[in-house]
Amino acid sequence: MTYLPDAPRLGHPKSMDDLLLYRLSRLLGVAGSMVIRLCEGRFGITRREWRVLALLAQDEGLLSSQLAERAQLDRARTSRAITSLVAKRLLVRQPRPGDRRQAALALTDGGRALYAELFPLVVQLNASLLSVLEGSDVHRLDAALDELQQRADAMVAQAELPKADRRRGGRTHRGMD
Repeated sequence: MTYLPDAPRLGHPKSMDDLLLYRLSRLLGVAGSMVIRLCEGRFGITRREWRVLALLAQDEGLLSSQLAERAQLDRARTSRAITSLVAKRLLVRQPRPGDRRQAALALTDGGRALYAELFPLVVQLNASLLSVLEGSDVHRLDAALDELQQRADAMVAQAELPKADRRRGGRTHRGMD
């Protein structure tokens, strides 16, 4: 897909409501809240724990650092989610032969059962959300999301922006000491 200078809203944003990232964030906030309610209300796990559990269901045996990268979470948040899932007996750490400092992560039978019950419900929400689009629009959206992800990854790799300092208001304050 190419940038269309005459495209409404996205091509010429005039307000926050016209920005792609803001619109995606709003969509995730609204539609994602249903997944959060399922996770927390019915299954007793957080959305972060769900992300970790679901990724391990797809690819068991990851190390916590690999899981953090796949989940796009920092290592501290990943570690907290892992610790919580271990305490809930949904996940186990399996020391690796030859390097006892590292542990592969695997779902327990309870973790697999939770995933087997929750994933189809999330798929139903996904299908319901997409039901307003025609099949060809879903294919175009899928391709566009892939392109946007690749572009975002490239932009992050090339960016020369200061790192956020969340303890000091979300950015580094220069000259304000």
